[in-house]
Amino acid sequence: MHTEPTTFSAEEYFATQPPPSTLQHDVEKVREFVERQNRDGRQVVLVTSGGTTVPLELNVVRFLDNFSAGTRGATSAEYFLKAGYAVIFMHRQFSLQPFSRHYSHSTNPFLDFLDIDAPESEGATPRISVTPNKREDLLQVLTVYKKVHALGTLHTLTFVTVNDYLWLLRAVSQEMAILKRRAMFYLAAAVSDFFLPRQKMSEHKIQSGKGSLHIEMDQVPKILKPLVDEWTPGGYIVSFKLETDPNLLLPKAKQALDRYGHQVVIGNDLHRRKFEVVFVSKKPQPALPPGIEQTEAAIAHASDASNAFSEYWLRIDIPETPTPGFPAKEIEEDIVAELVRRHAEWIANTP
Repeated sequence: MHTEPTTFSAEEYFATQPPPSTLQHDVEKVREFVERQNRDGRQVVLVTSGGTTVPLELNVVRFLDNFSAGTRGATSAEYFLKAGYAVIFMHRQFSLQPFSRHYSHSTNPFLDFLDIDAPESEGATPRISVTPNKREDLLQVLTVYKKVHALGTLHTLTFVTVNDYLWLLRAVSQEMAILKRRAMFYLAAAVSDFFLPRQKMSEHKIQSGKGSLHIEMDQVPKILKPLVDEWTPGGYIVSFKLETDPNLLLPKAKQALDRYGHQVVIGNDLHRRKFEVVFVSKKPQPALPPGIEQTEAAIAHASDASNAFSEYWLRIDIPETPTPGFPAKEIEEDIVAELVRRHAEWIANTP
């Protein structure tokens, strides 16, 4: 299977690729959620989480995927809720979710938290209880979970394909525009860089009897620029950059900030991401004296200067002998605390 590559702008992508069938329903629910949080004066963060698939057929049997289980997004959502934000949690279907994530891993399965008590009388149905040494942890999570749902500060959306993700991101960000500077975008999902347009897909399962498979995929359009400039002007936008070569991490993060003009890139090295990240942002340009115009040359000089960017490394200690169950420290706690501080400062200092 061989096709010629095509370059899609964001506008061309949405004009040629069909929206998911549930989009309108999802948008209506998001609108209700955002309007309620806006009336209550809350900050709202969109957390994207998990990986996207790239289908190879219209009747999907085969698809490309990535390794993301949604750990960073699900964990961060909990800490944003704890900080008083309302959260729109847009996640890959069946990936980890806030609160239930504590019992989804094979080392901490939910059924191990439960006991079957002997029936009180002959013929009675046995009762289920929580294992005594697990009750404190479960009570802690359940208490926060119930509080969040009572307040109505968590709204979840699901995607599977990169097409689902792009359509949802545009729709949700447009609904969040009414929040202006109280909106944050925490784009932690592992989004595919390449996709196969619907027009180039095989209708039915690709047959293995045809021999080797050759697929020419197209690049997924860069959506950070329209997100910043058009969909939700005024939002505080945080993107992530994952690299396996540490020498590329800072240059790629700075390149993204220059290209898209958002607020923060959080860089992570694949093998160190659970205990070390770097916040990369642009330093504010100093105000010029009255009557002095900022020439194009001055702007170019400022953007090219080696000190135009700030780097803030965040690290946590890894215990030598990890204990089963809940980790003692999660780096997402510090990531979210730093972003909440920066967001508040940004709101206060921006006219």
